[in-house]
Amino acid sequence: MKKYSLPDSVTCPGKPSQFSDCWFDDACILDMDYFVKTITDIKAKGVRPDLIGSIIAHYASKWLPDLSNDVMKKGLTNFEESPESVTASWMKKRFFAETLVGILPPEKDSLPCNFLLRLLRTANMVNVEPTFRDELEKRISWQLDQASLKEILIPSFSHTCGTLLDVELVSRLVKRFINLDSEGAKSGAALVKVAKLVDCYLAEAAMDSNLSLSDFVELASALPSHARATDDGLYRAIDTYLKAHPGVSKEERKLLCRLIDSQKLSPEASLHAAQNERLPVRAVIQVLFSEQSKLNKQLDWSGSFNGTRSPYLGLDPPAARCLSKREVNAQQMEIKKLREDVLRLQSQCNSMQAQLEKLVDKKKGFFRWKKLGIMPSSLKTTLSVVERIEEGEREGDDMYGFGRQTPAVDMKTRLVKTGRTPSKWRKSMS
Repeated sequence: MKKYSLPDSVTCPGKPSQFSDCWFDDACILDMDYFVKTITDIKAKGVRPDLIGSIIAHYASKWLPDLSNDVMKKGLTNFEESPESVTASWMKKRFFAETLVGILPPEKDSLPCNFLLRLLRTANMVNVEPTFRDELEKRISWQLDQASLKEILIPSFSHTCGTLLDVELVSRLVKRFINLDSEGAKSGAALVKVAKLVDCYLAEAAMDSNLSLSDFVELASALPSHARATDDGLYRAIDTYLKAHPGVSKEERKLLCRLIDSQKLSPEASLHAAQNERLPVRAVIQVLFSEQSKLNKQLDWSGSFNGTRSPYLGLDPPAARCLSKREVNAQQMEIKKLREDVLRLQSQCNSMQAQLEKLVDKKKGFFRWKKLGIMPSSLKTTLSVVERIEEGEREGDDMYGFGRQTPAVDMKTRLVKTGRTPSKWRKSMS
């Protein structure tokens, strides 16, 4: 077997990290065992881990079909020519994937995250050993903030899983990353990037009608509350899930809406949520209350500019850009308009409340007057006349032995008996 010497740029760490294309091609011609020995020698020379990672990435792109489109086309041609080579090629892919994982540099960030995700896709497809899969997931979780949405959309190769995407895999990666963040190994900016990536992934996975609610909620709630600067992406993912799953019950809709912090929604998302018929009524009301509280805060802040309140409590305000006269006038006009809207709403609310109180007083006034003994004189006169008529009715019943009659018949009987008609009731009897 021909022995290939390493170029000076590889053996000497201090020299520029430029590899000749011919050395890469020669390395890729070698068989797998010799390539592993070559990488071991390079590591012994003290070469930087990122250079070793670039060699492994280039070698993998030459051998693994899923990492090179050209090789994939050639592999498909070979499969058509020889059906017996399908199993052999499958076992060869598995051997290559496990070998590549075994020779990865132990240092973190020695390989790009997207390459590791493509390698993990191939490893899941050929069903490598769990130890190699776990090692890949651990490396990916360390640099998950560098991943792209295209590479993290790994399909599910399990026969027991009914979804198109491997949502459980992404949940494991996110949970590993969160553990690293809780240990202080990651910055806040990396956590924000992962939160945006998860929201975009959820929006894509939510279109799958076979995605269960538990898997969606588990991945969405894996991130802490401070990870998302805004919940617009999460709201879009939940709205997409509700569109693709119209049979979701009312309780399940409430469970999904509890994941959203209405205070973190932008005005555009709040407006969409207020008009969204798929959301529960309680969630819509909560969004409206949040917008009202934001408006009140803006009004309080505007009052501080007029000298009515100081939000700094004696502290020096932070340095800010000086606004132009036009911007100041525009802000004042907007604040004035907001105040007018608030005053108009308050007046309408007070008017409706006054009308409601009048209706309640008119309905219950008679009983309140009788209870307190402060009825008007006209009402007392009317009651006395009614009482006298009722007494006459009882006397007529005892005298003639008739049963109870209607008020009209009783009135006629009394008028015939007395032979006169009172002036007060003459018009009502006509």
